[in-house]
This record gives sequence, structure tokens and C-alpha cells, in this order.
Amino acid sequence: MLVAVLLFALPFCTAESASSYVGSTVVDSYPPPGATSTAVDTYFPDANQVGYAGPTPTGAEPASIVTAVPFPKVDNAFPLSKPKTANGADNTFNVMRHWGNLSPMYSVESFGLPDASPIIPKGCGINAVHLLMRHGARYPTSGEGVSEFASDIHAAASTQGFSVTGDLEFLATWTYKLGAELLTPFGRSELFSSGVAFRYRYGELLNAFTDLPVFRTTSEDRMVDSALTFAAGFFGVRTYQTDYRQEIIIEENNFNNTLAPYDVCPNVNTEDVGNFGGIQGDKWAKIYLKDAQKRLQPMIKGFNLTIPRLIDMQEMCAYETVALGYSKFCDLFTEEEWEGYEYYVDFWYSEGPGNPTAAAQGLGYVQELVSRLTHTPINVWNSSTNGTLDSNNITFPLNQPIYVDATHDTVISSIATTLNFTSLAATGPLPTDHIPPHRSYVASQIAPFSSQLVAQVLSCPASEEPTHIRFLLNDGVVPLTGIRGCKKDSNGLCALPSFISAMHERIGEINYAHDCFVNYTMPNPDNIIDGRYPS
Repeated sequence: MLVAVLLFALPFCTAESASSYVGSTVVDSYPPPGATSTAVDTYFPDANQVGYAGPTPTGAEPASIVTAVPFPKVDNAFPLSKPKTANGADNTFNVMRHWGNLSPMYSVESFGLPDASPIIPKGCGINAVHLLMRHGARYPTSGEGVSEFASDIHAAASTQGFSVTGDLEFLATWTYKLGAELLTPFGRSELFSSGVAFRYRYGELLNAFTDLPVFRTTSEDRMVDSALTFAAGFFGVRTYQTDYRQEIIIEENNFNNTLAPYDVCPNVNTEDVGNFGGIQGDKWAKIYLKDAQKRLQPMIKGFNLTIPRLIDMQEMCAYETVALGYSKFCDLFTEEEWEGYEYYVDFWYSEGPGNPTAAAQGLGYVQELVSRLTHTPINVWNSSTNGTLDSNNITFPLNQPIYVDATHDTVISSIATTLNFTSLAATGPLPTDHIPPHRSYVASQIAPFSSQLVAQVLSCPASEEPTHIRFLLNDGVVPLTGIRGCKKDSNGLCALPSFISAMHERIGEINYAHDCFVNYTMPNPDNIIDGRYPS
């Protein structure tokens, strides 16, 4: 009798049968229909019509990149909820920093120069700055695995035998709330904050303009929104539309665009070359997710948790967090599995040093950079440069002290390869059966959401004539010792003439026509470390 009572008192873990709407897509639309009628606009005049603005004297432009010690770092993702892990006792482990290119941007401590600071070295002056930035956090791109996962879950829940329990019980009422391609609210806040921070750091350079600045982006919706939101933060919401000129370059197949070079490099999209990174990643996924598969599969009936579906669930964690502020999918994976995911999405073999199209993809932007640094028009059109726009000093001015270009994650990783940032490739080709210790190539440090690659053009000692250049990648100073003529320097400085000469040499050694158009197969083994097909 006592045994029976004890058995009755034990909790039973019953499977949760799913609702019929599980996995279905939920879409909201704002503003409501009819709410944008202009009939009542006369009741809401703008500030210029109302008047009475009060005193409006301006102050001096800030230059905190020269004066702000210590340097203020990006180390949080407010207002997003910090995700937990399946073994989440360690509060110091930051899941968001293991999402690779889906991570929110954070300040990188060092790329090998631990004593270097983003603050201009003492005695130097800032003459110009070139910013290449990625768009902010977005919804998944069209056709990504997360939307297919939702469809598969919805189909499975519509059949007999589907049930969930334990850590997966939340799937019984889960719906898919993600759109596609567009910036999320957090993505907008990233770019606005970036614009504000950039004004604090480099605002004083505005005093050197004689005409309105020209900033560039591509035509995709999230790219335009990112550029405009950055500008609103940099110039101010009330005036940004008249304080600069926004150039929008068509992003579409067969349109030359250095900010979207994959559209004119066919080998980027081939199964052998273009998908090589995915093939290598799949080898690693089968290893790092095998324990998760064993742990989670017993919690769901009527649905096979394959390795690709587990990857979809990890990506769902990242996408839901940056879109909705929180995700239950994050809690399903251990710290080791999140480290494994970040390694899975590293760009090495897709758009990094290990892919033979990477240097060719970044070639056009490096040609533009050299043109801007030397104030010399481009006269050779052998890459993704746009001859119509780049040959016009209105759409491609060469005398700006501030340049801002908006692009994508894969483009930043390709350009870093073209620039020959060998410190990122120092630990060599990435193995597919384990994570090497102290690896130098980490996607979340190179091309997260709102990533920033900054070239500071300096004079040392300070003068009107620039003498040096250095690069910051997400606030980490990048060593330039892999660039011919750039000497070892604790602050990452390279003499400007040496850098320009090395870039001319680098441009000359990249065979764009071959690497983008010739029908070749990937070398086996792939020991490429400079983004070019082996000669």
C-alpha cells in the first residue's frame, strides 16, 4: 500500500499535444489601414510651422577619438534579453557573442595588439576617416532554414502522433513570428547608436567639408534603412535629410556594385566554389551537434530532429532574440554547442581567406579606397567597380574627410581578405573535426550585425598632410604587418605611402577574371589563405 502511495505522489512528465496552429506564421501590420489619411494633417503642423523653438545656438564639434580616454566600448545589446544555455550556470558566458555573423556588434579587445587603443596615438592628428559598415540586425533572408523549420513543424503538428515534452514543451503553442530581410527594431537602434557614436568620435572632421558629404549604400530595403538610420544618428533626426547626400546603388544581378560584388562574380554562386564553405560546415555540424540530437530527440515525437533542423533551431534563437527580444530556443543548447555553432558559421571557406573568390570580391572596394586616399580617379575597370558612378566626381567624390559606405557581412569579410589582414588568417585553414585553440578567424569579431571597418588617416606628428593609416575592426586595432612595407607598430600604424604602394601591388596580383569567371574546381586540400586561386 505504501508503495502505491509513493508511486501516486511521483510527478509524471506527460507529453504535450500540439495546437493546430503550431509553426504557423503570425504577421502584424502597422500602421492600421486608413490611419495614414492626410485629411487631418492640418491639425498637426510640424515644428517649423508652429515656431517658438527657443534659443538654438550650436556648440563645437566633438572629437572624442582624439580625447576620450578610456575609450567607451560596446559591450551590451540593450534592450535584448540575455540568453541562457542548457547548462547555464556560468553567467559570464555570452551566447550572443557566439552567433557568428548573427551576433550584435561588440567591441573586440584585440587582434594581436593588446596595448593599442582606437584613440588616436599621442602626438598624431586625424585627417580623414573611411567607414565601411554592415546593416543592422535583420529578419532571416528569404528561404532561410528557420522558415522551413516552422513549416515542417506546422506540417508535423497537423498529423497524428506529434507531441512534445520537457525542454521542447514550448513548441506545443509556438508560432513563427519572423518576417524576412527587413531591419528589426534592434537593428535600427544599432545603426542610430552607431551614427551618434561616429559623430562623437569624428564630428570635428565636418569642419573640413566645403560641400555636403556623399554617403553610399545599396538598394535593398534594409541597406537603405541602415544608411538613413545611421545618418539620423550622425546628423540629427530633424536635419539629416538635408545635411548630406545619400547615394543608393542598385543591388541586383549583373549590376556592378562594390558594396554587393557577388552579383557580378558568378563563381560565388556555384555549387563547388560558392557552396564550399557550407560543405565544410556540414562536416563540423555532424560532430558538434550529435549530443544535442541525442538529448533533444526523445522530447519530440512525430518529428525527426536532423542535424540541419538543429542548426535551424540555433539560428532561430539568434533571429528571434534580435527581432522579438527573447527566444526559448536559446536555452536548448549548451555552451559547448554554442561555441560549435559559431565555428560552424565562420566565413573562412565561404567569403574569407580560404575561398578563391574572396579577394576578387573585395577588389573593387580596395580600388575605390586607393582612389580616395590618392585623390586620383579610377581609370581601370576590371572588377565590380561601377564605371558610371565611380567616374563621376559628384557620385564618387575624392576630397571628403569622412566617407561612409554601407554593405553586407560577406563583403566586409571579403574586403578584409583583399586588404591582406594576415593577422586574421594567422592560424591557417580551419579544420572540420575540431575547434583549434586561440584561432585568429572569428566571424562574430569580423562581420556581426552593424559591423564597422574603419580606416583612420592620420598625420604623425599632427599636420595638414597625412602620413599614416591604420584600421579598426569593431574597435579592435588590426596589425598591418602582413602588408608589404608596413612595419611592426604597437599602435597598428603604417606609413601611408607604403600602404598605398602595397595596395597597388595587391590589386595587380588579383586575377578577377579568372577567380570570378573561369570554370575551376576547388583545390584538395584547400590550403588557400589569401582568398585567391592558387597560381
